[in-house]
Amino acid sequence: MTRLETYFKGDRTIWLIVIFLSILSILAVYSSTGTLAYKYQSGNTEYYLLKHGLIILAGFAIMYFCHFVKYTWYSRFANVAVIAAIPLLLLTLVIGSNVNEANRWLTLPIIGLSFQTSDFAKVALILYVARTLSKRQDQVDDFKGTFLPLIVPVALVCMLIFPANLSTAAVLFMTCLVLMFIGRISMRYIGGLLGVGILFLGLFLGVAKLANYEGPLFKRVQTWMSRLDTFASEDKDSDTTYQIDQAKIAIATGGIAGKGPGNSTQRNFLPHPYSDFIFAIIIEEYGLIGGIFVVFLYLLLFFRVLQIVRRTERAFAALITIGVGFSLVSQALINMAVAVNLFPVTGQPLPMLSMGGTSIWFTSLALGIILSVSSEIYTQEEEEENLAIA
Repeated sequence: MTRLETYFKGDRTIWLIVIFLSILSILAVYSSTGTLAYKYQSGNTEYYLLKHGLIILAGFAIMYFCHFVKYTWYSRFANVAVIAAIPLLLLTLVIGSNVNEANRWLTLPIIGLSFQTSDFAKVALILYVARTLSKRQDQVDDFKGTFLPLIVPVALVCMLIFPANLSTAAVLFMTCLVLMFIGRISMRYIGGLLGVGILFLGLFLGVAKLANYEGPLFKRVQTWMSRLDTFASEDKDSDTTYQIDQAKIAIATGGIAGKGPGNSTQRNFLPHPYSDFIFAIIIEEYGLIGGIFVVFLYLLLFFRVLQIVRRTERAFAALITIGVGFSLVSQALINMAVAVNLFPVTGQPLPMLSMGGTSIWFTSLALGIILSVSSEIYTQEEEEENLAIA
């Protein structure tokens, strides 16, 4: 084992992916925050560079610490984490900070730190589902003993995220279904749960329409419907498609090799170029080559996740790895699909690339868990090789 492998354990490819994404994130965020700097920081563009750089470093520290923690320890905190997530989500709905007609942020008293509670809830719920499935592999057909304890937290967490953030709730719900499928839950139960989820969505939209989209739970529904109508409509009004039109211009003018780092024009016109539409800015500055490289990094990440799952012999290790890996890569693919107009606008950030605080930190936590699992696998394989040689 080399000295570098002593300090950075686990899958080296994932470490390299994180480093590449972090460097690209700093460059893209610095380039795309010029308008913010002139609006809020008197033109001090270095402010957001320093702030984002520190957030990335803090995220790297979280990931580094988490990859040293034996992955079985995360199982011990799963139940507590889910129990904590539910009241936090409730508080966010009631007293959370309202941004774009959605209560997604909760400000902690005294320290004044704001964080998106759904980021914490995602990791907590995936940990809980993975733990429950791994503990009850010999009772997967037991409705009361296994399926019911699974669906109650899944339903509660997803429903509490749903009113303010439909896309996050949908990705989390699908991730839980994938975990249940891999965990050998009966397809009859999974199909029933999916049907109930679709029925709930239809009823919610119907009640929202009857209520004329008024009330705290229905404030976002009109926005969802407008985005879906805009995406599906052939006769598109330029006023309703402004975001995607500007993203298309950024992508089209980027060409094959791009305009070069810091030379984006559409960053001055595209809403949220540093978060929701950062992929369009990357293509504008780094061209089709840069865009393909980013897609390749996320697909490579998922490939390495599958390799880790294939090599592990522990149910919890496999489930938690595929759970957080599927969630991260799905979110990335949705963000990129929105930027190229293959998916309705959702507001999902690009993991490890978009500007953000807690979203980067919880992504780092998830990656740290994956690295912890891979570290355990590689250590065990190395010990077995040494014994075979001896």
